[in-house]
Amino acid sequence: MTTTEELFEAIRQQRTDHVATLVRQDPALLQSRDPRGSTPLVLATYLGDLPTTRALVDAGADLNARDGAGNTPLMGVCFKGTADIANYLLEQGGDPLATNQTGATALTFAAMFNRTEMVDLLLRAGADPAKADDRGLTAADHARSQGLTAMADRLSSSR
Repeated sequence: MTTTEELFEAIRQQRTDHVATLVRQDPALLQSRDPRGSTPLVLATYLGDLPTTRALVDAGADLNARDGAGNTPLMGVCFKGTADIANYLLEQGGDPLATNQTGATALTFAAMFNRTEMVDLLLRAGADPAKADDRGLTAADHARSQGLTAMADRLSSSR
């Protein structure tokens, strides 16, 4: 097993101390990718692992590094609804305005999956509800297309 494979396995097993040791020994591991294109931080946040997320950020992980689809760690946690990690990423400098390969933002994902707490958190952090993706759709448009009328109305009124 390579050191990169060992790191990603330790992240999957939520072995925070081992993750911290590995990246301390080889900081270049912070930029490594798994077969799906995820960085260590993207994977840790996707798994909802705040302690490992903190260890990776403390070691210097890029808060806005993108996975194979161009998604940032913040986008993933907003889709999943992990408020404690989203709040931490924003406090540490995660960009609420970052876009992926299709122009979607963390707010787009929060709206599409009806994550009200995430939407409120992102709006307070400066997310732009008027930002349209590459198809010209805003977060409110995406919510409306999912039948989430209350979410769409909430976003439309916050512009």
